[in-house]
Amino acid sequence: MKISAKGRYALRLMVDLAQRDNGEWIALKDISKRQGISVKYLEQIVSGLSRAGLLRSSRGAAGGYQLTRPAAQYTAGEIIRALEGPLAPVSCLEQESNLCPRHEFCPTIRLWEGLYDVVNQYLDSYTLADIAEAEKPAYDYSI
Repeated sequence: MKISAKGRYALRLMVDLAQRDNGEWIALKDISKRQGISVKYLEQIVSGLSRAGLLRSSRGAAGGYQLTRPAAQYTAGEIIRALEGPLAPVSCLEQESNLCPRHEFCPTIRLWEGLYDVVNQYLDSYTLADIAEAEKPAYDYSI
């Protein structure tokens, strides 16, 4: 299991929004400048996050993006899974019910299930607020 750039950037984008969550819309071009991620790539990311109900958007000159709920109500795992899908270490755990014909007598399935549980529990133990507060910039160049 490896988190892709899209998953990592989604978390960075959400942290950026959480750090500047004051009720105003935040433009993607501003996030792009601060995070060093192209607007085009961020557009793909916000599309997935919006579909998952994690972001809301507003069009127009004063438009942009906002979180749909307080940062403390998001987990890192939820954000990453919104773009990456299940964080399963083996393919047989990607579906809700394991369809592998060897599942009942597989000697390694408990190992993989345990790893899957630990990864998800760890990522779900961090809220967006936890990360945003730990990574809060000392200053903001926004005007």
